[in-house]
Amino acid sequence: MDIEEILKETLENLLKMLGADYKKISVEEDEKDNYSINIETDSASILIGYHGENIQALQHLLKVLSWKKTNNENFNIMLDIDDYRKRQEENVINLTQRKIETARKTGQPQSLPPMSPYFRRKIHMHCMGVGFDDIETLSRGEGDKRYVIIKLK
Repeated sequence: MDIEEILKETLENLLKMLGADYKKISVEEDEKDNYSINIETDSASILIGYHGENIQALQHLLKVLSWKKTNNENFNIMLDIDDYRKRQEENVINLTQRKIETARKTGQPQSLPPMSPYFRRKIHMHCMGVGFDDIETLSRGEGDKRYVIIKLK
């Protein structure tokens, strides 16, 4: 059984144990050993939880249980529910774009709100892309209060 099948089967069993209904589970390998999983469901708000706490916990459980079934193979997963994280990611990138424009107009550093390491990394990677040679990003703060500053080089 390959990792994609293990992830899907393990997630199906987890959802059954939780009594959570779902329509479809899709698993795709984005890059080598990086898997994106999306659950289509009518119970999205329950599975996502307050500020994504449930989706984080479900992702952690899925990773640990699947890791044991694959004899400790090294892989990463990103669990999404009805494209919740995808929409969040788009919102963060849109906010980043607005802050970049403001920094370019005013010359002043721009702070983004505190966010998870995943989204901070997305911002840093986005700002390293084509067209952002004049932009620099820094992370400041501690723990869940850590945030990104966007400034001109």
